[in-house]
Amino acid sequence: MNDLSADIKSMKLYHHVDRVVNELRELGKDETGPLLVDELTAFDQLHYHGTEAVDEAIRATNIDEGSSVLEIGSGLGGPARYLASVTGAEVTALELQEDHHLMASTLTERCGLDDRVKHLCGDFLTHHWDGAQFQAIVSWLALYHIPQRDVLLERCRSLLEDGGFVYAEDLCERRPFDDLEREELATDLFVNYLPSRDQYRQDLIDAGFKPILFEDMSDDWAVFTRDRLNSYLEHRDRHLRVHGEEVFETMCAFYDTMVRLFSGGKLGGLRVVARRI
Repeated sequence: MNDLSADIKSMKLYHHVDRVVNELRELGKDETGPLLVDELTAFDQLHYHGTEAVDEAIRATNIDEGSSVLEIGSGLGGPARYLASVTGAEVTALELQEDHHLMASTLTERCGLDDRVKHLCGDFLTHHWDGAQFQAIVSWLALYHIPQRDVLLERCRSLLEDGGFVYAEDLCERRPFDDLEREELATDLFVNYLPSRDQYRQDLIDAGFKPILFEDMSDDWAVFTRDRLNSYLEHRDRHLRVHGEEVFETMCAFYDTMVRLFSGGKLGGLRVVARRI
């Protein structure tokens, strides 16, 4: 495990990857048998609005059968599996955290999608791509983890075919944070780059992309995170039975943090589509 993949574990959402196993057991599944993608979507999507957000990416970037897609920060593999299953695209799923990568690989194999989803474990800034090219690069709530935005975007551009698209749902800064707040963001969310909306757009332009869509998701995500916390608390007895107290308290703490940060008016969210020019 490199330093970056160790540090990212400061974010509570990335603890207890074995909660997936608990959920499968709750569904009556054994540890090796076949699975359906739809059986996993309630708990293998770590971003906001689940598969609806993946559908947005499919529409916005014209992903279809035969498309070659790279996902940066693929987590438990939920978006990659769903995307491949509904479009027939070939998806390369890159995840920094080894435990998430291994779980994702196992779930993809059990869904019978390992011929269409290729899981890789590594750091996007240093991974060797050996001439790979993609029609689309997608990412949900992962790019803000990655430092050196200029390097990230240059690598994205070099991996895309001419006219290829980047689709990202990402965090941004609506109003300036003070130093103590930035320390909290660095620990609790593992923030390494948090630009303003205008700076985000300019970064893309400077890197050779044409912004196609810039949708402010801040208010939407503020509502989503509050509803998510309330729903989790409403099902307290179920979650304690399935996962135990430690997992329950960890997830509650993370969900509460996101509600507080979005409702504070400084943390924002963006849905971005940009085309390589």
